[in-house]
Amino acid sequence: MGELDAARRALQERQGAGARYDAPEAPADALALARLGTAYFARKLGELNDAALYAPCRVPGWTRAHVICDVAYQARAISRQVEAATAGEAMPPLYDDETARIGEIELGATLPARALRHLFEHAAVHLNVVWRDLPGSAWDAFAPDADGLPRALRATAMERARRLWCGALELDNGARLRDLPPGLQG
Repeated sequence: MGELDAARRALQERQGAGARYDAPEAPADALALARLGTAYFARKLGELNDAALYAPCRVPGWTRAHVICDVAYQARAISRQVEAATAGEAMPPLYDDETARIGEIELGATLPARALRHLFEHAAVHLNVVWRDLPGSAWDAFAPDADGLPRALRATAMERARRLWCGALELDNGARLRDLPPGLQG
């Protein structure tokens, strides 16, 4: 049993009956990377004052607000797919199309600072909850990725981890490549 498994078991014992957990079939390592990435991105976001959210970032033509929206809207898109799988419904595309995705980001980047922070926090919590409640067999259900190609829902955890860690770098406020977990470097 690995360190993560032992910690998970200890947590479950402390929380007792009635607590809800990821299905045993869930991609635990990828989910751990995504959850760690969420915490890291939140920390880097929290280090920025409100005015700094509208300053340029590492993505040409974007501000930090654009990055925050891109990260948050990805969580929302994955959540829609996971909710559909949980309900046994047809999987929606991750995004309608690239033009609509960019338009949504452009509009979102005009939100006030407080709304941007809440957008990120709410989207992250919502995604974590729907992942936790996804039945084990549904982790292997296929849903379209950003390019419209089918991929198992289990791949969304690593997609999310990559986006969060890259997003932290894109904020351009002190995140370093060496801060990324080894599986995401390079």
